[in-house]
Amino acid sequence: MTFHVLDRPVCSTLMGRQSHLAIRRGRAFRMHPDYGLFAGLEDEGPEALADLGALVCEHGTVGLIAPDATPPVPGTEVVSNAVCLQMEAVEVVPAWEVDFEMLDLGDVDGPEMLALATLTKPGPFFSRTHQLGDFIGVRLDGELIAMAGQRMRPDGYTEASGVCVHPDHRGKGYAARLLREVTARILARGEKAFLHSYTDNATAIRLYESLGYRGRRELMFTILRPGEA
Repeated sequence: MTFHVLDRPVCSTLMGRQSHLAIRRGRAFRMHPDYGLFAGLEDEGPEALADLGALVCEHGTVGLIAPDATPPVPGTEVVSNAVCLQMEAVEVVPAWEVDFEMLDLGDVDGPEMLALATLTKPGPFFSRTHQLGDFIGVRLDGELIAMAGQRMRPDGYTEASGVCVHPDHRGKGYAARLLREVTARILARGEKAFLHSYTDNATAIRLYESLGYRGRRELMFTILRPGEA
């Protein structure tokens, strides 16, 4: 069976343009844990599942995004299964005026970006996640209060991710404006933009729809950790 690259975005990413970020073991692979927890399988046979179990035991917790829940993986236990809505944008709504400056972020901003993501929990974010793609942000009195950026890059697509705003500064349009800019930059490169949201996060889904994203399909996000010895 042939899958669209977005049906298994982690596989498409770590076997494609971002293969240099992958740690492989046989028929399984995962993103280096400094960058993220995402993992994938070449297939769901016993050998591949055993390889994935070994990776989890060696390098820690992983997350898989696939059409269905992952079959039992030796040596691991399921932390959670959650249904996500994958959304895609081939165009973005026109920009509107804003009264704040959007800044390009880089390695020097890394510790603050990690702190903001740890506080607001926009999704898995680690010490080098900010290096997966371009990130932009907003500073107020020198403090990083909002950001958004790019993560997985399957062929022809880039994922918008890491959208977060400090709790003291929400409701001012930062998230919408930053995500719109990230999306516009992806489309300007001739790629399509996509993102993921938990299906029960109606507020986020409405925001994404207002910017031009539309639901593509539901996927299962499974998190696995090493099982108890």
